[in-house]
Amino acid sequence: MQPLLPKNLKYGEKPARAADGVMTLGKEAAISACRGYDGAGRRDGRATRIALFGAAPDTPNMGVSALFTSAVTGIGRYIGNVEFVVFDNGLGRRDAILSTHDGKEIPLIRFGARGGRRYYRPENLAGMSVASRLGTLGALVNEGLRLLDSCDAVLDASGGDSFSDIYGRERFDNVHRPKIIAARRGRPPILLPQTYGPYKDPAVRELAASAVRRAGMAWARDPRSYEVLKDLLGDDFDPRIHHCGVDMAFSLPARSAFQQLQPALRRWLEDRDAGHPLLGFNVSGLIYNDPAGALKKYGLKADYRQAVTGFLENILQDTPARVVLVSHVMDKPGHYESDLAACLGVAKGLNERHGGRVEVAPATLDESEAKWLIAAMDWFCGTRMHSTIAGLSSGVPTAAVSYSDKTKGVFETCGQGAQVMDPRLMTADEIRQGLRRSFDMRDGTRNALRGELQEVMAQAERQLKSIAGQIRR
Repeated sequence: MQPLLPKNLKYGEKPARAADGVMTLGKEAAISACRGYDGAGRRDGRATRIALFGAAPDTPNMGVSALFTSAVTGIGRYIGNVEFVVFDNGLGRRDAILSTHDGKEIPLIRFGARGGRRYYRPENLAGMSVASRLGTLGALVNEGLRLLDSCDAVLDASGGDSFSDIYGRERFDNVHRPKIIAARRGRPPILLPQTYGPYKDPAVRELAASAVRRAGMAWARDPRSYEVLKDLLGDDFDPRIHHCGVDMAFSLPARSAFQQLQPALRRWLEDRDAGHPLLGFNVSGLIYNDPAGALKKYGLKADYRQAVTGFLENILQDTPARVVLVSHVMDKPGHYESDLAACLGVAKGLNERHGGRVEVAPATLDESEAKWLIAAMDWFCGTRMHSTIAGLSSGVPTAAVSYSDKTKGVFETCGQGAQVMDPRLMTADEIRQGLRRSFDMRDGTRNALRGELQEVMAQAERQLKSIAGQIRR
């Protein structure tokens, strides 16, 4: 996949890559990109137009970006003449093109769909929800609804795991509203493979159940979540439209980032040998940067910081392995969720004792480039779930330190449930021992994963084909 290319934004300027991969075009390129659109804004008047919620490409979270890229490129393979209306976190309408790894160009319209109290903004989800009740009048007063009404189908990924109140009521409301808005506008959403729940508040659970019942199709991304989906639906469960699938990111294409890597890391990849295995590790800033807060907020039994640093210290003392720390949530250092800050902190302490054997992956990598790097590892461990999917889908022996049931379900999909270490149930020492066993047994795990992965990847393709068929219908 190539970077997103916005059309008709800043004439006469040289291309300049922004934080989410968007590049501005010069005048001639912008004019050329706009050709082929009719007066209603539909490409040649014939393209299938698809709305996409819950997979914005402009968040710091590469897991959400992976869902965006996987959905657009995957559905784009099965529907030839297609364009997407992508609801993101920006302001107003921005037209763009997504160039895929196989050279296809998919037109995009990006439009904001946000929470907050600026109800007068067309991007405000609460305001959009009110307007969605007003029929044709709603479309007259809200540009976001006009775009939604022009779509043939609506996809909703819920950020993969945000259709829950585990992250608070505000986030749930922002994830729930697009589903109800789409249903009110006569476009029952297709819920892409995702996690359902947990729901602590019975009222939230009922809202979720109502939204799922109004969906045109609903996919769970692992068997555990599929059981929650069935429970939500009750007597309304219908196996013809309610399915168990796999995470969309299993279909994410990888792209080389070799030239972005620092010289030492390039040498490791070029001169690799069995005597110096490459160990990749994703450190989650969410629970590393504030260990005391994480213990309380997420009910952890283990000190995550002690578990991570203790394991890596043990590996560097006992083996000749080299360690590559990979961020997957790219908030700047200083933000409480910053994986980069956590990785830099880990690297600093380890390199003081094991100089030259720990590198931090560049913060400039996007989701496809990060997958390429993770795929080059001999063993990988992550806490951000989509970092581990990059490993699993690439056939890399992969473990996880995760405080969420969602990760266990995804790993079980690949027959790798035993590779998940849960700090809610395990001590730091138990996690260190479990990760060391996983690392030492990596060759056997690789062979077992290879056998499971063929079916998982086939399932990923079957679900894309099924979703595309639902869109056509």
